[in-house]
Amino acid sequence: AENQEWENLHMEQDLALPELEELLEGEKYASYSPRRGDIRKGVILSISPQEIVVNIGLKREGIVPGSDLEALGRETLSELEVGNEVPVFILKPSDENGNVIVSLYRARLEQDWLDAQELLASGEVWEGVASGYNKGGLVVPFGKVRGFVPASQITGFPARLPPEQRGPKLAEMVGRTLHLRVIEVDRRRRRLVFSERAGERQWRERQRERLMQELCEGDVVHGTVSNLCDFGAFVDICGTDGLVHLSDLSWQRVRHPREVLRVGQEVEVYVLRLDYEKKRIGLSIKRLQPEPWTLIDDKYDVGQLVEGVVTKVTNFGAFALIQEGVEGLIHKSELAEPPPAHPGEIVKEGERLLLRIIKLDVRRRRLGLSLKRVLPSERDEWAARFGAAGEPQLEEIELAEVAEGLQLMEEEPLMSELEMEPAGTLSIESNPGIESEG
Repeated sequence: AENQEWENLHMEQDLALPELEELLEGEKYASYSPRRGDIRKGVILSISPQEIVVNIGLKREGIVPGSDLEALGRETLSELEVGNEVPVFILKPSDENGNVIVSLYRARLEQDWLDAQELLASGEVWEGVASGYNKGGLVVPFGKVRGFVPASQITGFPARLPPEQRGPKLAEMVGRTLHLRVIEVDRRRRRLVFSERAGERQWRERQRERLMQELCEGDVVHGTVSNLCDFGAFVDICGTDGLVHLSDLSWQRVRHPREVLRVGQEVEVYVLRLDYEKKRIGLSIKRLQPEPWTLIDDKYDVGQLVEGVVTKVTNFGAFALIQEGVEGLIHKSELAEPPPAHPGEIVKEGERLLLRIIKLDVRRRRLGLSLKRVLPSERDEWAARFGAAGEPQLEEIELAEVAEGLQLMEEEPLMSELEMEPAGTLSIESNPGIESEG
C-alpha cells in the first residue's frame, strides 16, 4: 500500500512538470520584456532586400527595417549571413503587427561609443586611417563614429602654417595610418577626439621596449635617417629611433651629419650599445666600413711620395690629409732647413703638397711626413703634372669645410706627445653618452 501511494504521488508530479516549465518560460519572457534603447544579442533568421529577421530570444521576432539596411552600407551587409550572431538596438518594443523593430546600425554605433569610452579610460593606442579632412584637422572613422584629430594633435604638423597651405598639407595625410589615443568622448554632443602626438609617443615607447628586448649589441639592422642634429643622426629602426653619434658616422672627420647623410636616406647600422635603464640605442655606421688605417700597409711604404692637403697648422707642425680618414703630421723640423719659427711661415690650411712618408706605424696610427725631403726635381715634375690635370683630387670646397671643422675642434691630448715625435695620428672622438671603441 505504501509503495502504491508513493507511485501515485510521483505520477502527479510528472503530470505537473509541463505546466511548471510553461510557467517558468513565461516568467523568463516577462523578465526580458524589451525596452527602447536596450542592446540585445540576436541570431539572423533571414535576409532580404527589404528587411532582416532576427531571433532575439522572445516569442516575437526582431525586424531590421530597410532604412536601417541603407545606413549599414553595402560592404557591411555583404558580410552578414543567416546564422550570424549580431547585436541589435531596440527601436520600438512592438509595432502594429506586434513585431519588435530593431536596428543593427544603432547597435554598432552604441557599441562604438562604449569602445571609445573604454579606450579613453585605459589610455590604449588605437590604429586608424584618415579618411578625410577639414580646415581644422583629419577625420578618422571609429567603426560607425566619425572621429576627429585636430591639426594641433597631428605629429609634425607645422603650428603656424598659413591657411592657404593647411588644406593641401592635410590632404596629403588622407589614407595614412595613424597611431592615436582617445582624449575626449562626448556621446551627447557626438564628439570623439583623438591625439596622434600622444598616440605616436606611447606607441614608440612600447616599440622601443620590445625592440630592445630583441636586439643584441653587434647586430646589423636596416633603418631610415629620421633627423639630423649637431651631435649626430637619429635613425628609425622598426618604429623607434637610435642615435648615431657624430664620431660614429664615418672614419673621416665630420663637422655635421648633413655632410654624409640626408633625412629619409636608408642605411645599414651597427648596434653599438643598448642602455636598458635609459632606454637608449647607440648605433654606428663607420663600424660597417673598413677602417682606413687597416689598409695603409698595402698602399703606402716609408720613402713613398704622396699628395696631401694641409688641414691644420699648429705650433709644432702641420697635419695633412692623404686620404679619407688618414692624416699625417709634418713636424716643423721636416718643413724646411732651417726649421721655421712657426709652420705657418711655410704652409697654410687648404694647401696641396707633395710629401714623403718618413714613418709609418699602423698599430699606433702614426704617419710621419716630410716636405723638405722631397727633391726639387720631384717637386717640379709633380707641379707640372698637377697643373696639367686641371682639377685637384679633393674639391676646394671640401678642403675648406675640413679646415673649418678642424678649427672648431678642441686640441687633442695626443698633441703634446706628437710634439716630441714627428709622426701623425688620427684621433676619433667618442660620445660621452654612448660607448665607442674609437
